[in-house]
Amino acid sequence: MGPMNLYFDFRDIFKAPRLALSGKKIWIFIVGNLAGYTLYWIFTYLSLAMSGISLSDAVAKYGLYPCLFGNDASTLAWIIYVIGIEAWVIAIFMSCTAVARVTLKQLKGNDFFSAKDAWQYVYKHWHPVVFAPISVALIILFFLFFAAIFALLGKIPILGEFLFAILYLFYFFGSVFTVYTLFVLLVSSIYTPAIVGAYEEDTMGTVFQSYSITWSQPWRMILYHLILVPIALIGVNILAWFWKAGFQLINYVFGCDWFMGEKLDNVLGYASSLVYADWMSRMPAIADITPVTEISSTILSTISSLAQFIYIGLTNLVELLVAGLPNLSYDPAGELSGTETISGIILSIAFFLILLSVLSYGLSILSVGETIMFVIFKKSSDDDNLLERKDEDELEEENDETNFDFDDDDSESDSDGESEEE
Repeated sequence: MGPMNLYFDFRDIFKAPRLALSGKKIWIFIVGNLAGYTLYWIFTYLSLAMSGISLSDAVAKYGLYPCLFGNDASTLAWIIYVIGIEAWVIAIFMSCTAVARVTLKQLKGNDFFSAKDAWQYVYKHWHPVVFAPISVALIILFFLFFAAIFALLGKIPILGEFLFAILYLFYFFGSVFTVYTLFVLLVSSIYTPAIVGAYEEDTMGTVFQSYSITWSQPWRMILYHLILVPIALIGVNILAWFWKAGFQLINYVFGCDWFMGEKLDNVLGYASSLVYADWMSRMPAIADITPVTEISSTILSTISSLAQFIYIGLTNLVELLVAGLPNLSYDPAGELSGTETISGIILSIAFFLILLSVLSYGLSILSVGETIMFVIFKKSSDDDNLLERKDEDELEEENDETNFDFDDDDSESDSDGESEEE
């Protein structure tokens, strides 16, 4: 098969939901989310334990969805909790890189590139996925550090005023570059998996591509995301509707009095109570969030305010995502027997995977869309068609074929020489 025909403009973004609706891509995100969620779950309950909350009380309160916000916690507990969040984010980034690699291969006409091959690629190229955004953040810290040093020089009597006035333009352009780098950090966080998965860049190359995209493609990024995000939400809601319809059909057939009847109600009710909990209603209000630490200082107060701001954004995002998930809640009809309880626990695993598959499809749409965007950006800015560019896998195959042909020629020449000697 040849490469997929692309327009290399906004029309290609509408291909994202169809390309993302792939068992291979959704499974990659399910695996990545399960790995990241497991680490998040462990670190969060560890942080809750360090806050003086017993495991039984924490499980009874939070269940499958633990959260440290709203609890009095030490600085070390918050550090442990943040590590859990970062582990989940990194797992999602790795999954995005794997899906970006699969998407590139699919766009080039290779539908046989497996999830295993994608994970092997991520294993070889995980460094830029993690360190490229960190490198951009370090650039910002570098400029802020030197800004603090020059600010200290400004305190020198008499000389400080003259230094500030003479070097003001230097300070100004350095400040503008720092603000610009803040936007680069956001772009790097979004496009790093696509850059690594589709362009095979290292850490420095990924940072350079992030600066280049931010400078040359700002309006395309905004326009394309105004297209991608709504169609991603629509796609998630459509898939959720089909999942919910299938759930209700099973309940209608198996819940008939001729078949399982009340037994089905008990098993489904217990399983759904474990997975589709009312945890959103128990999330604390933003005014109830305790500071990260009781130490009173400007820096820690700023960090606490930033954490609260991020919390508001994450809460709104979670509410938006949950609204698109199929409602699998079900009320039990009576008291549960031992076998019904065990069956409900087993069934809750299936429910959790169903909800996770819907979330994974949404992430798959976003990842495929970001990859298509990067392909468009490279074509429009550098006239570099990634669908025609040979990647490292294709170059390795060519080298193997060349070596194989070379070995065949050597064997033929050896056999000819032996014949002449005879």
